[in-house]
Amino acid sequence: MTTPTTIVELRSTLLQVPWRGPPPAAGILSAPKRDIYVLEIETQGGLIGMSYLMPLRGGLQTLDACMKELMAPHIIGRDATEIEAIWQVLYKSNFWLGRMGVTVFAQSAVDMALWDILGKRAGLPLFRLWGAARTEVPAYGSGCFRGLGRDGMIARAKEFTNQGLKAIKMQVAHIRPWREDVLNVKAMREAMGGGIEIMIDVNMGWDADTAIQAGHRIDEFDPYWLEEPVAAEDFAGYRRIAAALKTRIVGGESHFTRNDLRPFFETPCVPILQPDPMRGGYTELRKIAAAAEPWGIRIAPHLFHETMVHLLASIPNANYLEYMDWNDDLWIEPVLPSKTGTMTPPERPGHGLAFRLEILKDCRIGGQRMT
Repeated sequence: MTTPTTIVELRSTLLQVPWRGPPPAAGILSAPKRDIYVLEIETQGGLIGMSYLMPLRGGLQTLDACMKELMAPHIIGRDATEIEAIWQVLYKSNFWLGRMGVTVFAQSAVDMALWDILGKRAGLPLFRLWGAARTEVPAYGSGCFRGLGRDGMIARAKEFTNQGLKAIKMQVAHIRPWREDVLNVKAMREAMGGGIEIMIDVNMGWDADTAIQAGHRIDEFDPYWLEEPVAAEDFAGYRRIAAALKTRIVGGESHFTRNDLRPFFETPCVPILQPDPMRGGYTELRKIAAAAEPWGIRIAPHLFHETMVHLLASIPNANYLEYMDWNDDLWIEPVLPSKTGTMTPPERPGHGLAFRLEILKDCRIGGQRMT
């Protein structure tokens, strides 16, 4: 029996969007354009939920094939309000091939589109649907890429602080020797003074010994955190580094679901977790936040501030939003920082985002309808 919230169709749109300027000088990204996977889910009653993925390393066609073969057959005909049931069936039915990786990415797109439908059906923005905890969330400026060089990173940081942001993130490792990284952090602290928080992202570029050696020298410049110092699976390395340094160690963006984060709860050494919405969707990130809160662990999601602002506005243990401004041009109404360095979730139903029509038209390279 169909109802107005019965899912009748999935539609994908594959986009390759030119960067707003030169490609990010991150040293770990090689994409000449922004690859974006857009998913729409439509119900019998005409409600449409939208989500998007930005996988950063290609894979749009793989995601689309996964959506058609492994996701859509379990979704078509289901009630869109059964979000938890759909999450469970997608995860369990694809556990043999998935558990991590592309199946969880595709499942996350489904999950976030379903929550958009539920918010629109209720006439509420997601943060209010989930029980608003606040209407403003602090943000840090991210994009002081290592490839910009020392002066370029400082100039980029000043662009963010001139907007009112009270925190910035710079990169180390990969394309810089660690001793040069230490000098870059020293220069950044001198340029920012004592009133700006400095986050440092290693992007898994060191081993534990190097992180400890460099970290002892970085400690004296009072950074806010040292992020992903080692490979995601090196939990022992995380524990060694956290025990050795004064600076807090954070991570989690490369981990899939709360199951992959379990060691951080069993042996707490990371006071801030940074889950990625593409690795579990809204449903999973809310569970991670709930699991973290009794342990005093806060949440600072990886990227995608325009969707994550709803999550952080609805949980008690919110930390910072990561403001990467590279996608502000995609939206009809982008989510931008205030002059006081905070962000406010849109009051529009659902997540409140809509792509500019010319982006969907001019940058489309593929997509399909799934019924």
